[in-house]
Amino acid sequence: MSLILRLINPVVVAPTVATIGLAFFSYGFPQAGSCVGISIPLILLILIFTLYLRKISIFGHKIFLVYAVPISVGIVWAYAFFLTTGGAYNYKGCSSNIPSSNILADTCRKHALTMKRCRTDVSVAWKTAAWVRIPYPFQWGAPTFNFRTSIIMAIVSIVASVDSIGSYHATSLLINLRPPTPGVVSRGIGLEGLSGILAGLWGTGTGSSTLTENIHTLDATKMASRKALSFGAVFLILFSFVGKVGALIASIPLALAAAVLCFTWALIVALGLSTMQYTQSACSRNILIVGFTLFISLSIPAYFQQFPSSSTLILPSYLVPYAAASDGPIHTGSKGLNYALNSLLSLNMVVALLVAFILDNTVPGSKQERGTYIWSSSRNSDVDPSSVVPYLLPKKVGSLFRWAKWVGS
Repeated sequence: MSLILRLINPVVVAPTVATIGLAFFSYGFPQAGSCVGISIPLILLILIFTLYLRKISIFGHKIFLVYAVPISVGIVWAYAFFLTTGGAYNYKGCSSNIPSSNILADTCRKHALTMKRCRTDVSVAWKTAAWVRIPYPFQWGAPTFNFRTSIIMAIVSIVASVDSIGSYHATSLLINLRPPTPGVVSRGIGLEGLSGILAGLWGTGTGSSTLTENIHTLDATKMASRKALSFGAVFLILFSFVGKVGALIASIPLALAAAVLCFTWALIVALGLSTMQYTQSACSRNILIVGFTLFISLSIPAYFQQFPSSSTLILPSYLVPYAAASDGPIHTGSKGLNYALNSLLSLNMVVALLVAFILDNTVPGSKQERGTYIWSSSRNSDVDPSSVVPYLLPKKVGSLFRWAKWVGS
């Protein structure tokens, strides 16, 4: 990653990260709007806590700013529970556990979506989940390899790495540290890859990457201690062995979860665009590049996604980009190439990265205009060795990776 680091600037990072949040606009409120009785109150509560009550302190702590999301979710979740148990979403002769495709009565079919999105007892996980469950490698079977999908995931991983680079730099400025050196950045990306491999072995279904929203968390809590994060990680690992914890979270209504994402994805957009503060944001060069990238990264995938999929399944909106690969507009002599190109060009963040990367590195501009990241080499004589110490791995952990060049500073 340090080899291409000099080509990745805030002008590239800003639209790429912002597009990650914008890509899911068709999923956010369309899902939350299916049950406005609980989604609208949740959105309003989060906005009130984070914007209007953010400066209120209780015992010296800004509770409403730091815990805006969990407090809001807890209040509205309890409200949804009382609505469910009180019969607000009960309809005569209708059951929420019957798939809507199997409902014959028109009256029940009309209320099926409301029951699925609003009730807190739709999930049967609480009854079926074990109290103690030990996850183990290859628990879902041996891994499989597909060359076409591997190419797509490799490109998407690069997009995630660019997102992480922007997060590293923004965090260093937030906690008053010097920007990470190329070695530190490469180590961070390498460890994310190692974590992704471990996630794949345990079959989590998701990879491991930097969460951009945590920049907001650091800013709100003013807490960047490794010990605090490690302490929290231990609790998360322990909770993963208790099946009922996941079952409890699964009882959150879908509309409630979508309402939370309306806030978190909007936060990603804002944090992505905030990296433009390190550039001459009023420069016409940057305005045109970022504006064009944002528009075209939404428009091109929309064109690819309009082609009907060969699949007979009814897919949710967030899976539509992946369905474009099966029957997109690009037709070459190679089915594998068709699959890869149709898939990649239907993903908003991939288009954003390609367009911003090409334009920023081909359109003339000074370092001040581009906001070139100060990824100083650790070998430079003007770099104080003590300034790199906060980025080093703990001694016991670092000793295990001495053989790898990318763990250096």
